[in-house]
Amino acid sequence: MTLTTHHLTFTATALTPVALGEQSGSAVRGALAGALWERFCANREAPTCDRCPLLEVCPVAALLAPMRSEDEKGGDQRPRPYVVRPPREGARTYQPGETLQFGLALFGTAASLFPYVVMAAHELERGGLGIPLAQLGRRRGQLRLSSIEAVDPLSGLHQTLYSDAAGQVRQPGLAIKAEDVRAFAQSLSDKKVSLILHTPMRLIEQGHLLKQIALRPLLQRLMRRLDDLSLAYGDGALGIDFRALLDLAEQVEVIDDRTRWVDLVSASSRTQRRTPIGGLIGQVTFAGELGPLRELLVWGSLVHVGKNAVKGDGWYSFATP
Repeated sequence: MTLTTHHLTFTATALTPVALGEQSGSAVRGALAGALWERFCANREAPTCDRCPLLEVCPVAALLAPMRSEDEKGGDQRPRPYVVRPPREGARTYQPGETLQFGLALFGTAASLFPYVVMAAHELERGGLGIPLAQLGRRRGQLRLSSIEAVDPLSGLHQTLYSDAAGQVRQPGLAIKAEDVRAFAQSLSDKKVSLILHTPMRLIEQGHLLKQIALRPLLQRLMRRLDDLSLAYGDGALGIDFRALLDLAEQVEVIDDRTRWVDLVSASSRTQRRTPIGGLIGQVTFAGELGPLRELLVWGSLVHVGKNAVKGDGWYSFATP
């Protein structure tokens, strides 16, 4: 698999109070999506992207509403080629002068859309972010983008791409490739792995919400997601034995479960729809024959797992031993 990921961290300074909810990924995603529509949509009269004649050449559609070609299997829409990573402080209000950070990852060929993401992030300075506040006349909080960095979540390396002092934007480096994932996976224990679920992980098993963590349904959803992403933005299907890996995952035990379920909802100001984005957060430790499963788990830490991944759900990392 030659799928790559690029991870970006945006740092901003609050100019007014900026109020964010418990899982603010949906707010970040909504603000960036709105900025993309506002800045780059060239055909506002089209009711939807899939009914617009500019569909195949539009950067907005490529990020927000990517459609499958006629020879691709699955539904009409491809998985979106990015995920957001919300601030990790949870629900809080940033006061003027305080800094906040959020992240975004671009997958595979979607890295070419980086300039549009940068301009959308700058549009947040005008449109604001977070919960509308009465003290601001029911407007969102204002902020100033101060820097953008490329980051490697596996090695911890950082590369400055933009600062408000320099003013120029560099093309992102630090692409994470399959060999990087493989090397990091080999550094993990093949008998015991602990995951920290930073944002709600919302998994469906046989049509039901999974409210107790287990490795098999996590990997089943992850493999399907990776297969879809690789087909859309990489070099094709994964080419792995799904059944054999799931049989291995079935034998892995949960030996320490410190997860809990949280009920959260995101609301769209554009569609007026409310979407449940709750799930499991906390820490879990798996034990068993994990050797062949480690690479998949590392990929999951990069692309997120479960429903609402694009809004920041399903983000986890590895706990240090």
